Amino acid sequence: MHAQIQSQKPKRRQSLLRVSITAKCGRAHGVYLRRQLRRAHALLRPPLRELSVALVGDRQMSDLHERFMSIAGPTDVLTFPLEMDEEGLAVSGEVVVCVPEARRRAGEHGNSVANELLLYALHGLLHLCGYDDRTAREFEIMHRAEDDLLCRLGVGPLFGSPTKTGSLNGKGQPKASRRQKLK
Repeated sequence: MHAQIQSQKPKRRQSLLRVSITAKCGRAHGVYLRRQLRRAHALLRPPLRELSVALVGDRQMSDLHERFMSIAGPTDVLTFPLEMDEEGLAVSGEVVVCVPEARRRAGEHGNSVANELLLYALHGLLHLCGYDDRTAREFEIMHRAEDDLLCRLGVGPLFGSPTKTGSLNGKGQPKASRRQKLK
């Protein structure tokens, strides 16, 4: 007897990221953000296993920005690692995204609101994966990683590397740009 070999499609590996989204505004974008964040997580493969994304308005973002960063007014995104593993890497975290800020920026730069929100959420995800943007070099690396992820997700670049656009100041640091607020 000959055993019949069946060709099987390889099983797609599911992202092990559990994503919860709460929305004070921008609820319509939740499904898109969840799907894209899971896809990005599968590409990055970090130890992060739980991600909470809060879509908030200007008032709540301003309150959080003041409370945690001591800066008045809203910002686009804030990131909070909630639980770390033994190596100091986030296994759970929260990303707070300001929907009105995304609407303003999307309008200014010709992006969809959904993709602007995705950019902010990916920025937070990268922070939870260990990326930082405090120095000019880290800034460039992190934002290049954002655009790379966005391209791999089929969205295309939204940020643009400062070195590609020539937007570095004379000290080798990025000039203030539309994305300068992403922290």
